[in-house]
Amino acid sequence: MQGATDRVLVTGAGGFIGSHLVDHLVAQGYQVNALVQYRSNNSWGWLEHSPFRDRCTVVSGNILDYRTVQRAAQDCRVIFHLAALVSIPYSYHTPTEFVKTNVEGTDNVLQAAQERAVEQVIVASTSEVYGTAKYVPIDEKHPIGAQSPYAASKIGAEQLALSYFRSFGLPVKVIRPFNAFGPRQSARAIIPTIILQILDGARQIQLGNLYPTRDFSYVLDTVSGMLAVAAAESLTGQVVNIGSAREKSIQDLAGVIARLMGQDIIIQSDHRRTRPVRGEVDRLLCDCQRVQKATSWQPQYTLEAGLVETISWFKKHHHLYKSNLVNI
Repeated sequence: MQGATDRVLVTGAGGFIGSHLVDHLVAQGYQVNALVQYRSNNSWGWLEHSPFRDRCTVVSGNILDYRTVQRAAQDCRVIFHLAALVSIPYSYHTPTEFVKTNVEGTDNVLQAAQERAVEQVIVASTSEVYGTAKYVPIDEKHPIGAQSPYAASKIGAEQLALSYFRSFGLPVKVIRPFNAFGPRQSARAIIPTIILQILDGARQIQLGNLYPTRDFSYVLDTVSGMLAVAAAESLTGQVVNIGSAREKSIQDLAGVIARLMGQDIIIQSDHRRTRPVRGEVDRLLCDCQRVQKATSWQPQYTLEAGLVETISWFKKHHHLYKSNLVNI
């Protein structure tokens, strides 16, 4: 990225990470085209609640419509491609929908980038592509092994992107974020699930499997990592991890959140919240050395500092969630 006068496209701009990325880019002076999922009520997703919503160019449409993507990419030097279906439990119910959105949608972005002579495309993948860790910390050389249709669709998307780099010379970078969390996250994710149940007054918290460990990264660290990767020419054509390099079990995480919220809780297992036995990823812990050697990026938030910010936001915006429902 050359300078703050550049025009940048963010797909999935109305989503959790995408809306934070738009905020950051606009705040730095970039001109942003924000591609959001079309809704009949003209909602822009989380951009509706962004202080920068009136300072970006919003394009409503569908990532599966090539003409929409092509129009959104006009005059853009950089594309951050975040649009995707992301719910792992939902992917067990509708795998084909995940393949269509995540793979075909990515192909539309790559084709539009070629046609518009975009200078680089940043494709957001996921740490879920690794499956359960065969060794830790997980570096980019770790074997990939999808344990959900969601993860498989993201492997397909990132490999397609890398093929455009190898076949056509399209400047592509693939980012694998590890378990981002923070304000605006979906209620289906583990941290909002715990927070919202406590805010609802529950003291018996319903969760799925408690033993898996995850590398939780505050969303602003994820966003700054994406921007650092975008600025590093040496990372073109590579896969790059972004995470905190710390891990926490789901059970211990629930305990930390309860303590920060000043509540005593009892954790109960809810079969509706568990993955299939062979689909559960048992352990994820990020090795960040590639991005740290190529850039000056370092995580700025501890888990607790990020949780404090997240809890504060959910207290103020609790009314936006139907937290009494089990979300997949």
